Amino acid sequence: MTAPILEIKDLQVHFRRRRLNPLAQPEVVRAVDRVSLTLNRGQTLGLVGESGSGKTTVARAILRLVPTTAGSIELDNTRLDEPSGGRSHENRRRIQYIFQDPYSSLNPRVRAGDIVRSPLDVINIGDQASRDARVSELFEAVGLRPEQRGLFPHQFSGGQRQRINIARALAPDPDLIICDEPVSALDVAIRAQILNLLQRLKRQRAITYLFISHDMAVVKHMADEVAVMYLGQIVEKAPRRSFFSAPLHPYSQALLSAVPRVGVGTAGSAGRIRLSGDPPSPIAPPPGCRFAPRCPIAESRCHQLPPELRELAPAHSVRCHLVENRAGAPVSPMSAWVATHD
Repeated sequence: MTAPILEIKDLQVHFRRRRLNPLAQPEVVRAVDRVSLTLNRGQTLGLVGESGSGKTTVARAILRLVPTTAGSIELDNTRLDEPSGGRSHENRRRIQYIFQDPYSSLNPRVRAGDIVRSPLDVINIGDQASRDARVSELFEAVGLRPEQRGLFPHQFSGGQRQRINIARALAPDPDLIICDEPVSALDVAIRAQILNLLQRLKRQRAITYLFISHDMAVVKHMADEVAVMYLGQIVEKAPRRSFFSAPLHPYSQALLSAVPRVGVGTAGSAGRIRLSGDPPSPIAPPPGCRFAPRCPIAESRCHQLPPELRELAPAHSVRCHLVENRAGAPVSPMSAWVATHD
């Protein structure tokens, strides 16, 4: 079995927000609430969910860009959530980040080669000659020409800018790269090129990815395992094949039903699960299942009792009262509902 490189246990990230009334108690935003994840070395974990579900906050907590309220984050048994672990040069080298927007994430006044070299300068890796050689090697690795090092970001296309972002993340030879919606700002043709580049680099350099996205088709292409977040909690975790062939949580099924399918026309919309309303506020989440107010099959217990995350099949866990084991296999509670609403 592949050894885990990153382990997150019962992570909580809560933010206090002041009210307009200075005498009132501050509100608490429960952005991440008791999230546990394990990321194995050399694999890609896809973290999916709607905007505001807490995906990026988990990534920022790993990087110590936001303070954690409770829980632990370990990189190869080193606690990142403690001051002694998260700020060491070695751990900063081992975790890098690819940003969502290739236009705003690059300093327009800095040449591309200096952008890629910046992690080496900050962490103080190698001498000047070895850093320059590393930059040239990385430009070629991501499909750019070494002579383009002297150009400024505005002289590159969107896809080329994201390649610069990837080269910068690769510069210190990291073990883990967090990809936060890395292709959402790109058009379809360029998106496929960047995804294939990430896959190739993973094979060649044994990189581990935490891949954050709301695009299920992209996650299916990239991920080895999938974790679904809703309102700050993990509601389903599974290997990619199990998740996309037999999702168990009603929210997971709603996400997958919204993926456009080529060649089905208007008939393909019959099986789509349409959710009503918006997600509840993370300031005052529902007392029971957090998805219950939008779930088309919610029962009274769903509104009253918070479900636990249960493993109902090998490596397949779900946070839902209504998922049951029948004949030794978990059965989605949405199956009967979808059959009657096609």
